[in-house]
Amino acid sequence: MATKAVNFKTDERRIDDMKAIAAVFNLTMTDMFNEAMDAYLSKLKADPFYRLSVGIPEASEEESAEILGALDAMTDDDLEITTVRHLAV
Repeated sequence: MATKAVNFKTDERRIDDMKAIAAVFNLTMTDMFNEAMDAYLSKLKADPFYRLSVGIPEASEEESAEILGALDAMTDDDLEITTVRHLAV
């Protein structure tokens, strides 16, 4: 897979921590950053919200307006939680 350079900003304390850990474990900052990002992305990809959202096209402007109109018309009673179900994913 092709690699690309990316710039990001973070605080100096975090950079100092990364440098110290990289030196102890003989890692490059790039390797450490990539490993951390892989772990974080795996965590987010396993999240049910992501799994239910991925691959779903965005709503058109008309669909969005219809949905927002329906939500605006709802009262607190309409939005009251009446049943709780737990699903294993």
